[in-house]
Amino acid sequence: MSQRDLGLLEVRPVIEGIQRHNSVSFDESFQNKTLRPVIKLQHYLIIEVFKNYIRKHKNVFYQISLEKRITYIENAIQKDIKFRNSLKGIIIGQFTIEEYELYTQNSSALNKRMMNLVKKRVIDSIQLLEPTSSVA
Repeated sequence: MSQRDLGLLEVRPVIEGIQRHNSVSFDESFQNKTLRPVIKLQHYLIIEVFKNYIRKHKNVFYQISLEKRITYIENAIQKDIKFRNSLKGIIIGQFTIEEYELYTQNSSALNKRMMNLVKKRVIDSIQLLEPTSSVA
């Protein structure tokens, strides 16, 4: 394993409570072993990237109700392909070479899991999107 891969694995947070047993599918195993820790590691960057997305779209987000804000987040992550690809890059860039090779075997299904995790984290942290909130 390369120094880069060892460094990446070393800085990842450990997520307690993730079920790790042999009866889970490959996709679920990859999600728990790789996607969740990487997304947790990149959480504050993802929040800042989303704040920038809001600014670039004329701050409309701040003028709508909470319910519509959730829909806005879902639409941004699911339907804005450029933004979605940017988020994928933030996450995939933290993969080891081995993880990337595994990812490419079923990238479509894993992308769906990845974006669902990102969407949930952003929605669960919606208060951090306020223009006055500072991350970190």
